[in-house]
Formats: sequence, structure tokens, C-alpha cells
Amino acid sequence: MKVLQLCIAGNAFTCGRQVHGHIIASGFPSNVHLRTKLLVFYAKCMELKSARKVFDEMRERSVVSWSAMVSGCCQNGHFEDALTMFVEMRREGVKANQFTYGSVLRACSSIGCFDVGVQVQGCVAKGRLVGNLFVQSALIDFHSKCGKIEDAERLFEGMTERDTVMWNTMIRGYATRGLVANSFQLFRLMMREGMAPDRFTLGSVLQACAVGGTILQVSQVHKFIVEWGFLYYKDLTGSLIDAYAKCGSVRTAHHLYRSMAQKDLISYTALVNAYARKGKFGNDFLDILKELACMQLEVDDITLCSILHICADIASLILGRQIHVLVLKRLASKDVAIGNALVDMYGKCGEIKDATLAFVEIQVKNVISWTSLIASYGRHGFGNEAVALYRQMESKGLKPNDVTFLSLLFACSHSGLTSEGWDCFTNMISKYSIVPRAEHFSCLVDLSARSGQLEEAYKLIQEMDIKPNASLWASILGACRIYGNASLGKIAARHLISLDPKNCANYVLLASIYAETGAWRYAEDTWSYMEKMGLKKDLGYSHLLPTKKRIALLQHDIRGWIFSSFPSLLMTTSGAIHVSPFSPCQSSTDIAPLLLRNADLKVKFVGRTLKLECLATTGNF
Repeated sequence: MKVLQLCIAGNAFTCGRQVHGHIIASGFPSNVHLRTKLLVFYAKCMELKSARKVFDEMRERSVVSWSAMVSGCCQNGHFEDALTMFVEMRREGVKANQFTYGSVLRACSSIGCFDVGVQVQGCVAKGRLVGNLFVQSALIDFHSKCGKIEDAERLFEGMTERDTVMWNTMIRGYATRGLVANSFQLFRLMMREGMAPDRFTLGSVLQACAVGGTILQVSQVHKFIVEWGFLYYKDLTGSLIDAYAKCGSVRTAHHLYRSMAQKDLISYTALVNAYARKGKFGNDFLDILKELACMQLEVDDITLCSILHICADIASLILGRQIHVLVLKRLASKDVAIGNALVDMYGKCGEIKDATLAFVEIQVKNVISWTSLIASYGRHGFGNEAVALYRQMESKGLKPNDVTFLSLLFACSHSGLTSEGWDCFTNMISKYSIVPRAEHFSCLVDLSARSGQLEEAYKLIQEMDIKPNASLWASILGACRIYGNASLGKIAARHLISLDPKNCANYVLLASIYAETGAWRYAEDTWSYMEKMGLKKDLGYSHLLPTKKRIALLQHDIRGWIFSSFPSLLMTTSGAIHVSPFSPCQSSTDIAPLLLRNADLKVKFVGRTLKLECLATTGNF
């Protein structure tokens, strides 16, 4: 019995099987206690079939045996089987104990069987366990998880005696429902009443902080964690990192991560997700991603997917390939979620061939797989390939969704495929009964505007059922700048400014239209109005990765950086740079205006020439 208990505690499945075999081979007399212990062992080791076999072979069963079987079903996620076992137990006339009720209530909350849970609560009220703290905590947890927080409060307040588990359950219930103030208020009340919080209490409070707390609240909990000696618990440290990050202090989260003696997957994932939410990826973040290979952690597929999506967002091909190597080592490349993430990553990094290969390697493709590759084709100007892939998708019997058509319309718009784009839009409505969103109309307007059909695009905006949003008018305004249509540009700008009066990009575009059509006085008036309103143009920036270091260049830095770093390159290659729809450079003296108007394109050109990795560009140059 003691050896079997050690196997249970250490989750030693092989050793436990050997003990079971020895019991059978030696003819050791079997009794209800030994059989129950074997049942618990198999259930804890996730071998529910073996546990059920032991249970069915028992000639005599105690309440502990039944409870162990019900609990085993819950531990293995077989919640309906747990309820079935409870019903059989009642039919056999066996009275449930506190652990039976705890498992059954957990099963009810897990599968949303509120009515069954209320019936179980009725059984508790009629029995001898009406004041049992363990059962009452289970009832509070059941009502909280089922969204009945008021019922949970009544149960909690009705108890004359409360232990730490009950306080934790109520605090966690508030945290789960996003009631941050209630969680903190109960936490303070707990300490005032002399109850000693444990690490689960602090974990629940941190969960509440992550939902909607403040930096001050997180700092207070951090202080308690340090004072009470809980900082060495990795799960608490991971929750602390997550809470700091979600409250806006990513730097503190990063410092806390760096101070950990032994970093684990929980803390690593929390910090990676923190940077992902912030959306700013500096050198510190890139170093953290590189640590993954060195830490030799057992990374799960969900974490790998998250990191691949981040690599896609920052367009880091080098890091993306390194994560791909980890995927191959885990033999997870054929998983559809991982495969989709790889297609997205390679597509956003401009490696269309690799994106296609990743798509081909997915054994069972879903709609997201096809849509990801269609989006990759469209993003890089392969509109015909995107349309062909869409038709191939249809031939396979897969039904495209609204995101698929959004990617298709984008592809057609950026490849000049006007008729194909309209055909896709018509199919979306008539064939698949998909109601177009504002984003679809925006792509459709952009499709017409880019092809020079500005009046048709304007007419479409006037006739569509959806109220035009800023992106629709922005498409018109951008096209008006390209084709020099000042009259329609003023109309689009007026609508844009009324929808988003503090967005300086709208004024900048309007001023550019005036300037390029020779209406300098109107351009000057627009700039003066911006200055009067206190609006300033946000500086764009470009990212380059020369060797192992990342360079972030603001718009006003780009010209000086390129001239100072690569003067000879500019002198020899200036005549080779052609930027549509602007005129090509004829001599080195043409570089300055080109840099001012198209600095992002210049950086991309220099990056390709010097074999640097261009991560991303942003801003209106």
C-alpha cells in the first residue's frame, strides 16, 4: 500500500503497473482498500479505462471507491461520465461524502449543467454535510462559474465559519467575473479578520489585477508575495509578470523575468504575450525570443503559434526560421494551427515560396489555411495566384468565409484585377450569402479608386447600405492624391475630418493634393489649420536588421543615416531607383526629394542592396 501511495504521489505509472502485476502474480489477497488505491493510481495517471476495469472487478465497493471513480472521471475531463457514476451510486444506496459532492459540482459547472447542480445542492441540504466547509466552498465555486455570483455571495455570507479555501474560492469567483474591486475588498477583509492568505489567494487577486487592476494594486500584491516568502513559486511569478504587463508596465514585467533564478515556460509565455499586446518590439524583445532555443523548454503548440504570429507581425524572417526549426524538432509542422501560423509568418516576411511549401505540408487544411495563403499572395501583388487559389479552394468543397473574401478583394485591389474583384464580391453575396462588412466595401471602393474609377467609387459609397467609415473615405482620398482629383479629394477629406478630426494624416493628404495640383494657398491654409489645432504629423519609422542588431530609423533620421553610412552606394545606384507613380531618379541630386517623399522605399532598397533585413515601415513619407 505504501509503495503504491508513493507511485501515486510521484505519478510513476511504470512502477505502479509493476506493483499491480506483482500483486496479481503473488496471489496477494485483494481487499476494498487495496483495490481503491489501485483505482486512484490509474485515475491520477490518466488511465481511466484501467481505473474503470479495476472498479468493475470490485466485489465490494465503499463510498471511497465510488468517490475515487467520480473524481477520476472529472480529472480526465469525462464530466458526463462523472454524473452518470453519481447517479449509479445513488441507485446503489451509497451515501455520498464531501469529496463526492465536490467532484459532482465541478462536473456540473464544467459542462454548464446548472439545473443538475441545483439538484445536487438540494441533496446536500437534506444530508449531514450542510455546514461542511469543503462542500460549501464547492457550492460557491459552482455558482460563481455558472455566472450566479449573487448566489455565491449569499452562500459565503451565510457561513458562520470560513476557512482559507472558502475565502480563496469567493475571491477567485469575483476575479473570474472581472469584479476587480470586489476581489480586493474581500482580500482586505480576509486579512482584517486574521485569516492568513496562501499563494492561491494571491494568485486569484493577481488574476483580478490582470483583468482590470492598477499598477498600485499589483505592486501591493507583489509586496505581500515577497514578505510572505511566495516569490519562489513559479506560477505566482508568472501571474505577477502577466499582471504587471496587462496594467501597462511591461518594463517591470521584463525586470521581474530577468531576476528569476530559473525561468520556466509560464513566465516566458507571460512576458512574450505582454510584448505582443504592447505591439512594440525592441531589441530586448528580440533577445527574449532568441532565448527560447537556449532555454531548452518543453514548449507547447499554443506557445509556438503565438511566437510565430509575433514573428509575422514584426516581419522577422530570421527568428521565424529558428522557431520553425523548433517546430520540426517537435514534429508539429503538420498540425493545422502550427501550419497556418507558418504560412502567415512566411507570407508576411515576403517568402511566398516558403509560405506555399508550409501550406502544402499541412495534411488537413481548413479555411484558415487557404485564407492565409490567399492573403500572402495578395499582400505581395500576386493577385492572379490568389484568385486561382480561391477557385481551387472551391473545387475542394471548402466554403470560404468573410475573411477569405476580404483577403481576395485586397489582392484584386492591389493587383489591378477590377473585374475579378467584382466577381468575388458578387459571389460572396449571391452564392455564399455572406453579408458584406464595412471592410469589404472599403476594399471594393479601393479597387475602383486604384484603377482610376474615382467617380464610380464615390457613387458606390453613396449607394451602399452601410454608413461609410473612415477607411472608406481614406481610400478615396488616397486615390485622389495619386490621380490629382482635388474636388473629390476635398469631399473625402471633409467626411474624414468629421469622423476623425484629430487624425493629422487626413490633413496631410489633403495638403498634398493641393500642393501637387498647384493650389499652394490652400495647402498652406491646411497646414496652418493643423498648427492652430495643435496637430503634428506622426513620424514614420523603418526597421533594419544589419547582422544581429536592429536599427529603428525615424523619418527625419533616414536621409542623414543613408547619406552618412552609404554615400558611395547612393552615388552608384541612384539612377537605378524607380518609384512608381513618381519619376525615376536621373542623377545623385535627385536623391534628396526622393528621400523626403519616399523614405520608406529608399530604406527598403538600401536594405536589399546591403542584404539587411527590412522588418517594417510605418508612417506617411
